[in-house]
Amino acid sequence: MLLLTIESSCDETAAAVVRDGRKVLSSIVASQVKDHAVYGGVVPEIASRKHLETIPVVIDEALHTASVSLENIEGIAVTRGPGLAGALLVGVAVAKAIAFARRLPIVGVNHIEGHIAAILLEREVAFPYVALAVSGGHTHLYRVDGIGRYTILGQTRDDAAGEAFDKVAKLLGLPYPGGVEIDRLAAGGDPRRISFPRPLLHDGSFNFSFSGLKTAVLNHVRKNPPQGDEQYLRDLCASFQAAACDVLVAKTLLAAETEGIGRVVVAGGVACNSSLRAEMAREAAARGIDLAIPSPSLCGDNAAMLAVPGDFYLSRGITDGLSLDATAVWPLDTIKRGEAA
Repeated sequence: MLLLTIESSCDETAAAVVRDGRKVLSSIVASQVKDHAVYGGVVPEIASRKHLETIPVVIDEALHTASVSLENIEGIAVTRGPGLAGALLVGVAVAKAIAFARRLPIVGVNHIEGHIAAILLEREVAFPYVALAVSGGHTHLYRVDGIGRYTILGQTRDDAAGEAFDKVAKLLGLPYPGGVEIDRLAAGGDPRRISFPRPLLHDGSFNFSFSGLKTAVLNHVRKNPPQGDEQYLRDLCASFQAAACDVLVAKTLLAAETEGIGRVVVAGGVACNSSLRAEMAREAAARGIDLAIPSPSLCGDNAAMLAVPGDFYLSRGITDGLSLDATAVWPLDTIKRGEAA
C-alpha cells in the first residue's frame, strides 16, 4: 500500500510518502522553531496558524519528492493525537478532505505509537520490546507486544524529560530549543563537577520525576550564577544532563530486565541527545540487551513514522473513516484495535 502520512501535533508540519509501511519515498518536515523562539516555547495559536499556511506546501513537496501524485496514493494515515488541539485539527481536517475527495481509506495514528514504531523503518526489532518514549511532552515506558498492543510500565509524575531540558536551558539564558543547546554545551563539560539529584533512581518503580531535578538546578544557579564563565556553564549543563540521562537509562533497562525482555527501543525527540544515546548503548551492551534507536531524523516529529502502524491497520481493513476527529489527550495503552504484527 502506498500511503500519504500527515503529522501536525505540535510545531512541525510534516508529510511523507511510504510504501508498504517500510520504504520511505519522501519525508518532509517544516519546522516552526524560528516562529516560537522569541517566546522561549511553543505558542499553540501560532503553531496552528503556521500549520494552515504550510501544510499544502509540505504535502505537495512530499508527493513531488516521491515522484507520485494523489492519484497513486492508496491510503492516508494522520496523527490524531495526543498533541495541541488546534494543531491536530489542521492535519486531521486536511487528511479527511483528501480522503473524501479521493475516496481513500484513512486511519488516525497515535503520535507516540508512531515514535516507538519508527525504528521499524530502519531495522527489524522482534516483539516484544520495551520502549522508552521520551520527548518534550512525554516520558513513558511501554511494553510493546505488537502494533496496537501496548502496556504502560511507567511514566513521569510531573515534567517530561524534554520539558525539563528546555526549562533548565531557559533559566540559564540559553536559546530555544534549549535541549539541543544543553547537549551542545555539555559536550565540553565535566558531568561530575556538580552533584545533582537522581529522582526516584532507587525506588524500584519504572516511574520518573524531573521537577525536583529542575528545581535543584535553579537553586544551584541562584547561589552560583555562571556570570560569563563559559567552562562553568558547560560543566553545569553536563552535570544536569548526566543526572537526567542516568535516571532514563537505569529505569529503562530495569524495566527490560524485570519484564524478561532483551530488546529496548528509545524514541522521541530527546532520543537525539548524544549523552543519552551513548550511555544507553554502553549500559545495554554491558547487560546483553539489544538496543535500537532511530536515526535523529526519525526521533524528532515526522510523518514517515506514522506509516508503520498506519499500513498495519489499513492493510487489515481497520479504518476510522470521515468520522475521525482530533484527540488532544489519547493514552497509548487505551488502543485496543491491533494485533501482533
